[in-house]
Amino acid sequence: MAEQRQAVERPLSPFLQIYRFTITMAMSILHRIVGVALYGGTALVAWWLIATATGPEAYAVFRSVADHWFGQLVLIGFTWALLHHLFGGIRYLFWDEIVGLNNKSADIMSWLAVFAALAGTVAVWAVVFSMRGVI
Repeated sequence: MAEQRQAVERPLSPFLQIYRFTITMAMSILHRIVGVALYGGTALVAWWLIATATGPEAYAVFRSVADHWFGQLVLIGFTWALLHHLFGGIRYLFWDEIVGLNNKSADIMSWLAVFAALAGTVAVWAVVFSMRGVI
């Protein structure tokens, strides 16, 4: 008699069913997404530099887009993305040096990166708006 085996219904490899969503997981995913988004921000910086070098008419077109509420939102988002990626990269540098790898330290470093990026963005734009006389 041949032994019959019953198929066990289970995932072939561990997937989202067994993982608990953590801040370090979210930061890792967000770090990659923000890194890709920074390409678009770099195109904005290139447009700004080209418009500045081209002349007053080209710069006026850039300023009209950048001064619009949606342009301001994009620039604030770019600032946050840049700072988030920066502080996330610093966090990875610490981990490369085998510092803060236990769960509690990793979570604390992740939250610090989140708050540092948010605080840095608010600080940068507070200075920008105060220089413009908005606040």
